[in-house]
Amino acid sequence: MLEAVKKNQGHDKILNYFHKFKGHRREYPVLTPAPIDIIVTIFGVFIGISLLSILTFVYHAPMLAAPFGASAVLIYGIPDAPLSQPRNVILGHTISAAIGVSTVQFCGMSWWSIALGVCSALLAMLLTKTTHPPGGATALFAIISGAGPQFIFVPMFCGSLILVLIAVVVNNLSPNRSYPRYWF
Repeated sequence: MLEAVKKNQGHDKILNYFHKFKGHRREYPVLTPAPIDIIVTIFGVFIGISLLSILTFVYHAPMLAAPFGASAVLIYGIPDAPLSQPRNVILGHTISAAIGVSTVQFCGMSWWSIALGVCSALLAMLLTKTTHPPGGATALFAIISGAGPQFIFVPMFCGSLILVLIAVVVNNLSPNRSYPRYWF
């Protein structure tokens, strides 16, 4: 009898696990941003990425990195999100860049070092409360490109700082926005 109960409990745990896969019904309304917020978002992304592009192509300062595209979506598109705040953007990229560079310097580039680097970057962001999803891409990019220590400062620290400073100016053009919600 006891074995049958234990077996049934194990069966229930498995069913409960797979039951989670179906998700939940959306309980919040999907709102389209106000037209002014859409304009501010597009303007911010254009100015932020344009400035980094100009610094790269005109002044030959390597300021572009693929993760900045995702950061732009976050800081200009959903500026109220905790992961879009300056601390998360700047430190998330900088910490992840340092971990990516360290990983490639000490472990080289292999399937396991790439996984280790991204995993370590996420762990560091979680522990420092600086989680910024594009930071995972920063660590990945550092490893697969064989980035050196300069990658940490330029483009990652300087580029993320520029995007945040532009976000402070542009996001606050909308009467519906206040960016940042907090600095640290």
